[in-house]
Amino acid sequence: MTDRPLQILHVVRTRSFAGVEQFVRRLAIAQAGAGHRVAVIGGDPAQMALALHAAGVGFTASGSGIRDILLIRRSARGADVVATHMTAADAAAATALLGRDAALVATRHFTRRRGSRAPRPVYPAIERRIDAEIAISEAVARSIGIPSTVVHSGVADVASPADATRSRTVLMAQRLQPEKRTRIGLAAFAASGLADDGWRLQIAGAGPELALLEEDAASLGVDGAVDLLGFRDDVAQLYRRAGLFLAPCPVEGLGLSLLEAMATGLPAVAADAGGHSEILAGLDPRALFPPDDIAAAARSLRDLADDEAARAALGAAGRERQRAEFSIGAQLSGTDAVYRRAIAARRGGGDAERRQRR
Repeated sequence: MTDRPLQILHVVRTRSFAGVEQFVRRLAIAQAGAGHRVAVIGGDPAQMALALHAAGVGFTASGSGIRDILLIRRSARGADVVATHMTAADAAAATALLGRDAALVATRHFTRRRGSRAPRPVYPAIERRIDAEIAISEAVARSIGIPSTVVHSGVADVASPADATRSRTVLMAQRLQPEKRTRIGLAAFAASGLADDGWRLQIAGAGPELALLEEDAASLGVDGAVDLLGFRDDVAQLYRRAGLFLAPCPVEGLGLSLLEAMATGLPAVAADAGGHSEILAGLDPRALFPPDDIAAAARSLRDLADDEAARAALGAAGRERQRAEFSIGAQLSGTDAVYRRAIAARRGGGDAERRQRR
């Protein structure tokens, strides 16, 4: 079984396209490219269906609870692995797979325990059916309270990022939600004084904080140097043109946007928390700042903006780390190993062996 292609069903019970759905789409396409038979349930159909179908990956939109349980049960016929993402998918798949021998592997994306927002007695029952848990970072593994295997998320390598012409632009690319701390990033840009030196702040993303960001930019006197770009499907090009990347969120399980920026050689400054700490540790002390510390973030931006050589060195070091530790190939290999151990335990070992493996 070691080398044979697997039949894999990914389940994410949303109709959104945020970080988790991007993770699922990227991984499913890579797995199909490696020769596996892959299907996906869930995610925004407009963002998922076309790209997945082009790669030979089946796609079905998520619906109601009962419908999804029946859909998972039907789609899992013959599957080797059902891979779930977020608690709603874990619960539906655990129910759907009653009496089935497909391995259930849950990927943990967030630095919190399952059901921490609304504890219910059902969660231990869900976890008993799960054969393996994958954590996308050491930070996630430490926080979830149960054994897991760390498999870092990967992004595609970018060829010749040094050809990019860097502008005097600080870029943020994230959803405009409170937990992302976009307003902290804007305040840090304003406090850095970079606007007075001709730098601009570009914010790519959509969400409920748009009006607040417009108000903040005006009240801080930098509205003329701030571009609120909304949702963009050309973020890869923004990475290539920007001069600095800013990631102020203190609760990222890993940080895919940060990794994508690093893949292009874009030097990054990020909150020293969650997965950001793993990604940037040891590269340059100015690359990490204490979470929510506007003054410290502003100093990092100012120092790096004034030091072109340091920016180039940080960009090169970041790209090298992404290629060495956060590649799609490494993620595929690590994920495959977890899947195959889970399959072997499910089909041959029972609960005691699964607990020992985990």
